[in-house]
Amino acid sequence: QLQLVESGGGLVQPGGSLRLSCAASGFTLPYYSRAWFRQAPGKEREGVSCISTTDGSTYYSDSGKGRFTISNDNAKNTVYLQMNNLKPEDTASYYCAAGDGSCGFLMQHTEYLKFWGQGTPVTVSS
Repeated sequence: QLQLVESGGGLVQPGGSLRLSCAASGFTLPYYSRAWFRQAPGKEREGVSCISTTDGSTYYSDSGKGRFTISNDNAKNTVYLQMNNLKPEDTASYYCAAGDGSCGFLMQHTEYLKFWGQGTPVTVSS
């Protein structure tokens, strides 16, 4: 079964940190560019971060720059999103996705992302 499974979400206080994990099964995740998206209630889905399979380059949204870091463990077929200094506006469900192509392309054309996880909720609140 080809799937992505996220974990690591939860409730955290403002200023805290979380590390989200996205494990792939049934396919080799490093063969694809890997991305993280989030969607808060009543808001559109937002691309948060991406790492390209072509050259390893990374992308971060303005909201995540300086606070979020995307990384891989190829041996575990897993991609991570380390989130530091979390803010209440980071509250959302976070989804990982994978697809062919560069991050610049995939973040603009999400219909080309072949695999999506089911999401993990993140709540930032005191």
